[in-house]
Amino acid sequence: MSLFAYEFMLRALVGALLIGLAAPALGTYLVQRRLALIGDGIGHVALTGVGAGLLLNRSPVLVAVIVAVLGAVAVELIRERGRTSGDMALAVLFYGGIAGGVVLVGLSGRTTNLGAYLFGSLTTTSRADLVTIAVLGLLVLVSMLALRPALFAICHDEEYARVSGLPVRALNLLLAVTTAVTVTIAMRAVGVLLISALMVVPVAAAQQLTRGFRSTMSAAMVIGLASAGAGVWIAGTANTAPGATIVVLAIAVFALLGAAGAVRHRVRRRPAVEPTAPAEPPEVVLHG
Repeated sequence: MSLFAYEFMLRALVGALLIGLAAPALGTYLVQRRLALIGDGIGHVALTGVGAGLLLNRSPVLVAVIVAVLGAVAVELIRERGRTSGDMALAVLFYGGIAGGVVLVGLSGRTTNLGAYLFGSLTTTSRADLVTIAVLGLLVLVSMLALRPALFAICHDEEYARVSGLPVRALNLLLAVTTAVTVTIAMRAVGVLLISALMVVPVAAAQQLTRGFRSTMSAAMVIGLASAGAGVWIAGTANTAPGATIVVLAIAVFALLGAAGAVRHRVRRRPAVEPTAPAEPPEVVLHG
């Protein structure tokens, strides 16, 4: 009997594929802006939303989306006004988010669910969760592809984009909100502790092969999609954690492409074979 004949495995596969496409598409912009670890900070804020949802007996995913979006917008506004450094704001999110989440989950009395949100649990994805992942994931994906020229402009040179008349603040807020949404919908796949890996590692792997922004984004989405699909299949076959398996596969692809790139670079730099040195001319005998 096929592994994906089970409905819960089919839901896990569809959810993982959607996240495998959306996360690297967004991650390409975050890597360009040197904000690769912002997913960690927002992920910990989302954990507070999960705790609030469990405590209030509401959908943890939807409450986490709301709380994570508010946190992401706050970080973006703090960064924009320059009252404190971006690193400091992320540190406050990191520690405050995870502390608040653990406290609220403890108050709800449902601590057994905490591991599923920290490390992911795709096989427990319900139909309602899958609908949420599909709708929000497609919105993120369409936004990242449709607004690629404008988003690339603010990621490459924000001042030039502002002078060019682009709505820089609105685009920055869009990136912050889509990051929060991607983190929360990916909780089911890889968990809040591993979500940054799914945003960043496929992009890092793609950069071993490509140089252009568009080609890097396309290659990263392919790697994310393949890692997610293969990860769910291996997890179902070998009974391993789906989220961790997906991340391990993505890292393996990065290592393989990195090794292949190093070999290719060495071959290109190998000096050409020097031509054979001409034979010494025969001794010339001068005659008087």
